[in-house]
Amino acid sequence: MGIGPALQHYARVVIALLVVSIATGAWADDETPPPSQQQPAATTPAPSAGQKGGGRRSGDTAPPSNAPSAEQHRLPPDSTTKQTLALPGRTLNFTATAGSIRLFDDKGEPQADIAYTSYQLDGADRTDRPVTFLFNGGPGASSAWLQFGDAGPWRLSISGDGAVSSASPDLLPNAETWLDFTDLVFIDPVGTGYSRFVASGDEVRKRLFSVDGDVSSIALVIRRWLEKYDRLLSPKFVAGESYGGIRGPKIVRNLQTQQGVGVRGLVLISPVLDFRDYSGSSLLQYVTSLPTMAAVAREAKDAGNGSVTRAGLADVEKYAQGEFLLDLIKGQVDKEATTRLADKVAALTGIDQAVSRRLAGRFEIGEFRREFDRRSGRVTGRYDASVSGFDPYPDSSFFHFGDPSGDPLMAPLTSAAVDLTTRKLNWRPDGSYQLLSDSVNQAWDFGRGRNPAESVSQLRQILALDPNMKLLVGHGLFDLATPYFASKIILDQLPAYAGPNRVKLVVYPGGHMFYSRDGARQAFRAEIQALMK
Repeated sequence: MGIGPALQHYARVVIALLVVSIATGAWADDETPPPSQQQPAATTPAPSAGQKGGGRRSGDTAPPSNAPSAEQHRLPPDSTTKQTLALPGRTLNFTATAGSIRLFDDKGEPQADIAYTSYQLDGADRTDRPVTFLFNGGPGASSAWLQFGDAGPWRLSISGDGAVSSASPDLLPNAETWLDFTDLVFIDPVGTGYSRFVASGDEVRKRLFSVDGDVSSIALVIRRWLEKYDRLLSPKFVAGESYGGIRGPKIVRNLQTQQGVGVRGLVLISPVLDFRDYSGSSLLQYVTSLPTMAAVAREAKDAGNGSVTRAGLADVEKYAQGEFLLDLIKGQVDKEATTRLADKVAALTGIDQAVSRRLAGRFEIGEFRREFDRRSGRVTGRYDASVSGFDPYPDSSFFHFGDPSGDPLMAPLTSAAVDLTTRKLNWRPDGSYQLLSDSVNQAWDFGRGRNPAESVSQLRQILALDPNMKLLVGHGLFDLATPYFASKIILDQLPAYAGPNRVKLVVYPGGHMFYSRDGARQAFRAEIQALMK
């Protein structure tokens, strides 16, 4: 799940873009917490039905000075269960664990419990069995989108009849699960899912609700999970979606240089890699979104028959990075160039020519979404612009609509996550499950400075450091939140050492969660499997 409201605002109005300059504070990366604060090394037994968190875990000794607060907010002991999944042509027997890893500061004081859900195939040789760590974006999104939409053992339909708020949250066996070829660990950053702070005060929140603090905490969780389950010898992969494009390369870099953990490959799903592409003052925002807008128009003309492909958009890509960009650079003072590009944009997108001329052919995402089918009183999705819904205020001069391709999924995904965790996996935390937290998103601190948040620097570093490191980037054609053409332009600028044998971009019909479409999910799974061989 993708870029949240705070980031939309950030990308739209900030001229002096932000740089990550927050001091992340010290984590006890290589220190063992005092005995009174240690977690048991082994997986604890599953709690009985109805058991809640809050009591001390088996093996804890006398609580530290701040233990009452920490114990009050503590998640329940980890729950490990044996599962069997019947799929077409095979049956998977695996061990599922729902639990948490506690983070401490450099004084050994507990700071936060980070929840995870792991699936490990039974009977596999751990020395050569890959393990993949997955997270979504936001910031403020839980990992439910990737777990229940794409990679996990059970899947929720999030397209067609399943893409409405009242859809059944019933999870079904996922024939395209990645568990066939890799163990899976889904991580919920603090403030998402059931992950929570156990320390009081604002300091730890400021630290973790920042780019660097977030990266440090997740990298540490990955290392501690590997140690806990004796998986340091396993081939390791990292997968991130949306804002995970900022988070993922930075986490891999942290693992390589700070945690002593090598990573074999990185998978980025509908990523944002550099916020300069989304800045209100950048011409690139128009260049990168134009192929997606044209794809939406062609999909609508084709009545959604699925014939639109990236190959069929070659003419639009050529125009976007050629004549279109040249005319944009000339500026609106050049009336001839402005009229020429406005009329061409209208022809490519299906937007009324008069509207395109009024906007000088420069469509911000919200404007396109409203103008595309305004005559019918409908707006397109942001996560998937091939999906549309009614504009609740069609006559308003301001935008007052949500996302018909994303908002309806909130209820079924939340219910599915809670049901799986509490019933099938028998882990019963108190408190609410946060699928997508606006409070985290609004509190996020990108730092202050002249440069934007980006992860291209880390991409270059991790690929340069390890010649065995590979990168797979997947996008949906109709995604206006993170258009595929932005990643294409960035990846094309990587040095020769990051050639096509190591870096690959794949684009499928679909939106931000392109894996909601059966064909795209199946094809992407094949790419993941090939990456891990």
